[in-house]
Amino acid sequence: MATDTTGTVDYFNLDDLLTEEHKLVRQTMRDFVRREISPNIERWAQEAHFPKEIVRKFGEVGAFGPTIPEAYGGGGLDNIAYGIIMQEIERGDSGMRSTASVQGSLVMYPIYQYGSEEQRHKYLPRLASGELLGCFGLTEPDFGSNPAGMLTNIKDQGNYFLLNGSKMWISNSPECDLAIVWAKNEDGRIKGLIVERGLEGFSTPEIHNKWSLRASTTGELVFEDVKVPKENLLPNVEGLRGPLGCLDSARYGIAWGAIGVAIDCYESARQYALQRIQFDKPIASFQLIQKKLAEMLTEITKAQLMVWRLGVLKNEGKATTQQISMAKRNSVEIALNIAREARQIHGGMGITGEYSIMRHMMNLESVITYEGTHDIHLLITGADITGISAFK
Repeated sequence: MATDTTGTVDYFNLDDLLTEEHKLVRQTMRDFVRREISPNIERWAQEAHFPKEIVRKFGEVGAFGPTIPEAYGGGGLDNIAYGIIMQEIERGDSGMRSTASVQGSLVMYPIYQYGSEEQRHKYLPRLASGELLGCFGLTEPDFGSNPAGMLTNIKDQGNYFLLNGSKMWISNSPECDLAIVWAKNEDGRIKGLIVERGLEGFSTPEIHNKWSLRASTTGELVFEDVKVPKENLLPNVEGLRGPLGCLDSARYGIAWGAIGVAIDCYESARQYALQRIQFDKPIASFQLIQKKLAEMLTEITKAQLMVWRLGVLKNEGKATTQQISMAKRNSVEIALNIAREARQIHGGMGITGEYSIMRHMMNLESVITYEGTHDIHLLITGADITGISAFK
């Protein structure tokens, strides 16, 4: 059977590869999404409302920093468990997964990986609990795929760094309590800083009129002569490897998360096709509908196998940036294709908020662009297999 009674799409018995802990994590997160997100998400999206209360709830259920050691407030779980959590949240909504993955992979991860012991103890437990919400400042108005060109800069003023510049398309920023900001010093070297809300000259204007990720809050980070205490510098990293290491973690989560969208769209289309009667029989009886459903499930299964293997490699410390890049691109592509096919199976009903399809489609148009565009990921793979970079 493609689907068991718990709603798991598992055509190749991948559950046999999961531990009991993995399955428990999945069920816990699935129950959370069904209870806290699914009943409200269509309204939140229609109203472009970010439910700030979800931050604390994510903290309570362990969605923030699940791979961070328990000593710092994290879950101490492995990377497959993290992927499963992202899959279940994104099955509910990509914007909700963005909130969680930014917090875990782009805020907690750099503090844990690149921060001092004092920074870890000061920030990580409060981020894990949802007491604090963070964001990640890398993309700038004129520098997205080319982060090395960033203009945001810091100058050493003796007792503090003077931060100037701006960041664009930043998830969580309008509601953030702190931001991980990447800026160039006087020598042109990229450094990471923890910038707390309340510092004079630091503002977070919200971006309005989005057609995508409408239940997620997105904005800018603006720095006008912001005095950042020197103890807020991340001491253990320099250069682009800092932010790109964070993006590896986040892209890995997306690779799992997008499959959650694909599963939700497939399940909705399958159920609708079995119930929708045309020409005196369910449309699931027609060859073209069966073709669509069979192709959806095939692509989901292939993607599941890829991310599971990637999770094993990540647990072993062997996953490469290029492998993560390929998985992120593949999962988002198959999810978007499945969403579009599912929309057709639903007919006119597919554009309404009665079903999740159109919301997922719009969300994926952001997911296919952020944290490495669809084409950039192709070039990352291309450079790896040819040994020739197309970026220079």
